[in-house]
Amino acid sequence: MNIHHLTALELGSLIKAKQLSAPEVARAFLDASAADNATLNAYTEILEESAMAAATAVQKRLDAGESLSPLAGVPMALKDNICSTEGTTTAASKMLGGYRSPFDAAAVEKLKAAGAVIIGKTNMDEFAMGSSTEKSYYGPTRNPWGKNRVPGGSSGGSAAAVAAGLAPYALGTDTGGSVRQPCGFCNLTGVKPTYGSVSRHGLISYASSLDQIGPMARDAADCAAILSILASLAVDTPHPPTDAPRPPLKIAMPTNHYDLPGLAPAVRAQVLKTADTLRSLGAEIVETTIPLLECTVPTYLIIACAEASSNMARYDGVKYGYRALETPTINDVFCKTRAEGFGAEAKRRILFGTFVLLSENYDTWYRKAVQTREMIKAAYDEALKACDLILTPVSPTPAYEIGANIEDPLEMYLGDIYTASANLAGLPAAAAPCGFDGDGMPIGMQLIGRPYSESLILDTLASYQEATDFHKKRPPSPDSMERGAAK
Repeated sequence: MNIHHLTALELGSLIKAKQLSAPEVARAFLDASAADNATLNAYTEILEESAMAAATAVQKRLDAGESLSPLAGVPMALKDNICSTEGTTTAASKMLGGYRSPFDAAAVEKLKAAGAVIIGKTNMDEFAMGSSTEKSYYGPTRNPWGKNRVPGGSSGGSAAAVAAGLAPYALGTDTGGSVRQPCGFCNLTGVKPTYGSVSRHGLISYASSLDQIGPMARDAADCAAILSILASLAVDTPHPPTDAPRPPLKIAMPTNHYDLPGLAPAVRAQVLKTADTLRSLGAEIVETTIPLLECTVPTYLIIACAEASSNMARYDGVKYGYRALETPTINDVFCKTRAEGFGAEAKRRILFGTFVLLSENYDTWYRKAVQTREMIKAAYDEALKACDLILTPVSPTPAYEIGANIEDPLEMYLGDIYTASANLAGLPAAAAPCGFDGDGMPIGMQLIGRPYSESLILDTLASYQEATDFHKKRPPSPDSMERGAAK
């Protein structure tokens, strides 16, 4: 038994049964992370000292008979834009290099109370502005399924860590697909919850009306357990299946989503096979059309960049963060600090966001985007009146090679075409493995549901994963992982 191949709930069960201790599990994952991070660059920081202290404290609570979460003592990784008192929180930017948060994010507080052990902060696109984790101050993260491929973004470090067995689960953030797309690229299951159901307190903002914290794990059961800890509002979190009969699910397949010229044939084929599997499990698959697909990415970019322009204004070199040297005037402080502290993609989005908010451009760009957002939301609400869930691909292609789209921002932005709509509409959505392409790279499918229907989405994915084994496949393991095998 290699503990790096187990799910978070399986590890939690072994810890609770005293077959493993929290400190020895933490040590195994810390050792693997230290050995393999030089290859993958999944972590910005490995928190050995605090992780071992936390694991020891959790083990004492368990030994004292305290009732904790099924995930108590299980190691986890935390995206570097989620504040924690352990280590630094830099959002993978020079602008926040060395920043230490004086408080924990609300999501981190909940996980710690449940017995989580944070073993590291994970790499990401700077301030979550990207779809490949190539735009990090710390350099690109590599996909465990293909070291020359991107892991997706902006939560690519979290995805790579879990896929490689360096953490049983992780938290990511999703502004336009940044939990779901990396899960699709790395053969994981991940959830973007209903907007507002998981607190954003302590999350470094990119686009405040779109950002959400979500779990990334090996399967739907793990995601359900994590989400039950994180949820602040009355999310209908998943529960153990029962034998009680349920009415047949109606799952919509928007045909216009499957006819895009950029959709890879392998992706289309595997998601259509997913529909066949769900049909065999009793679901009714209904073909439909959800309009405004071509408006999704432009609307998302205008709104996200406009909000980023506002949120990034706080980084001025005055109160905290990076400050440029040799700045004799206050104007020099602002200009030189921001020129040196932000990377190219962050600057691009800040400038674009500032442009659409200019008084002479506001009505032409920003106001129309807000109006279109409401139309997109209405289109999805209408579709979900007739059906329970919507099935789409996660991304038009599997993971591409590092550097392939770095000079073509538009091509990279179009990778969010299937995912950004859920953020614009505030709907819950989840990604899960559904196959592989001819190169052996993972392919993901997505289910979108009504507000607060996380239970239905994850129960459906759990049934799908009982009938398939895509989520059980593992990338080639580095030798270092074998050192963690239980004797």
